[in-house]
Amino acid sequence: MQKYSVNQHLIETILAWVNSGEIAIPEIQRPFVWDSSKVRDLMDSLYQGYPVGYIIAWRNPNVRLRDGSLSEGKKILIDGQQRVTALTAALLGQYVINKTYERVKIKIAFNPIEERFEVQNPAILKDKTWLHDISEVINGSVLKVVREFLKLNPEVNEDQIEKTITNLVNIPKKQIGLIELSPDLEIDTVTEIFIRINSKGVVLSQADFAMSKIAADTEHGGNELRKAIDYFCHLAIAPDFFKHIVDNDKEFTKTDFFQKMQWLRTENEDLYDPDYNDLIRVAFTSQFNRGRLSDLVSLLSGRNFETRTFEAEIAKQSSAILKNGVSNFINETNFKRFLMTVKSAGFISPKLIRSQNALNFAYIVYLKLRDLDVDSVAIESYVRRWLVYSILTGRYSGSPESSFDFDIKQISHKPFDEILKEREEAELSEAYWNASLPQSLDTSVASSPYFHVFLASQVKAHDKGFLSRDILVSDLISLRGDIHHLFPKDYLKRNGLDRSRYNQIANYVYMQSEINIKVGNKPPKDYFELIRIQMQENHKQVTGLSTEQDLLNNLKMNCVPTELMAMGIDDYQDFLALRRKLMCLKIRDYYHSL
Repeated sequence: MQKYSVNQHLIETILAWVNSGEIAIPEIQRPFVWDSSKVRDLMDSLYQGYPVGYIIAWRNPNVRLRDGSLSEGKKILIDGQQRVTALTAALLGQYVINKTYERVKIKIAFNPIEERFEVQNPAILKDKTWLHDISEVINGSVLKVVREFLKLNPEVNEDQIEKTITNLVNIPKKQIGLIELSPDLEIDTVTEIFIRINSKGVVLSQADFAMSKIAADTEHGGNELRKAIDYFCHLAIAPDFFKHIVDNDKEFTKTDFFQKMQWLRTENEDLYDPDYNDLIRVAFTSQFNRGRLSDLVSLLSGRNFETRTFEAEIAKQSSAILKNGVSNFINETNFKRFLMTVKSAGFISPKLIRSQNALNFAYIVYLKLRDLDVDSVAIESYVRRWLVYSILTGRYSGSPESSFDFDIKQISHKPFDEILKEREEAELSEAYWNASLPQSLDTSVASSPYFHVFLASQVKAHDKGFLSRDILVSDLISLRGDIHHLFPKDYLKRNGLDRSRYNQIANYVYMQSEINIKVGNKPPKDYFELIRIQMQENHKQVTGLSTEQDLLNNLKMNCVPTELMAMGIDDYQDFLALRRKLMCLKIRDYYHSL
């Protein structure tokens, strides 16, 4: 099978295809990120006759309509959007959507005497040797432009000016390469071809394909859906962007999607800031009971997986189902209740969750169980446990698609409590808590997911910081408290231990900086002796704790073995083993309390 064809086309032909919709490059198919100087350089390359690379389009498959006829598929631009958008902006004078989603014009000026391009600026507008906007020249009368230029610059060489302006006007007659991929190709093959052809080695994700497919679907309101996804993700990070939408996209402000995301304009929560990849994945997986985004691309094309044909009705249904998934995702009640559930498990800060996919699937679980009419109290418990289970087991680290696919199919066919029970028996058995998890805690990586789960367990238990009377671990996490060492770092370094040994998770604790300074670089047996003396004399210089029982309670909640109070350098390895065991017991009890 011929995988693709390569042809040279006139730039004006490509632009005509864009204008007619034969090549789909929708208004908001990713904002235009080139700066104006790059557009200028592209014009110069075309004027000089330099190659400007290939653009890659993937023709949609022909789709069977209800009456049995075939609808010819459009070409979807999957590489070269920035170049094509630059051409439409500079040569046709069309608006582009910039990084802040504003509609702007990029005006490129040309000096026919020096044969030089420049981005239009106030100085150029006052200079009669410049043609201020090449789009007006290219789309106007050459003779008229030459005549007016010569009138303003009578001293120049008439033939030279006529020649350079003619060359400028002929830019649309220059050629650009178009690689057209066959509609029969599987998305994985298209991805591979893209990576091999693209000299920059940029990886085009399945979400990028899906977004291109959505945006190109003018028949089912794809561009509106595309904007809903992009705008929601942008607002989640920058609520003040709301005004940009109101000022620059009046049409979108009339949509249901816009009404459903208005709550974001006053929202500053940053625990879960999804990008378009996350939003599509959650909306798709929760609605279609599939985890591979390549399936979404196929379904939006109208693919019938049984007959291996493409049908307009399937494309229409798939678009409607995806819209429903996006609406569920951006719904204020859903989003906020999900976040409250995550926080109720102790994950109060984005610092504690490094796996975005664990969050994504937890939201899928939440949305799916709501659709299945599971009791809301049970949903909260299931979401908390699934989130912690997936973080502890690294379920969605690396490439998550096959795990997403397997898990959602199980959830859609089987009671959730049964699935969870099976997973816990297989992967969170006593052997896990007693052997596997302690081994996982034998690391110096402070961003370890196991340490984060331990901290979440402390937050949920309302534990106090190490040696703190009143300050909670949750305060220290959310207000930028510091992680300190139970065996002080300088003390261990002085005794010849290297970084991997003194920076052990089991040696970490959240502690107020002022307490840490008072502990200094003394061995534990010395600073605990100091604490005891001060308690007896009622001098609370190191800690606000005033009784031995207060101290023992504080050690317990921080999983610090009481043996530490009498330890020196020779006991360090024993201390690490003891503390890992206590941390694991706390994580186990915490998990079962969820």
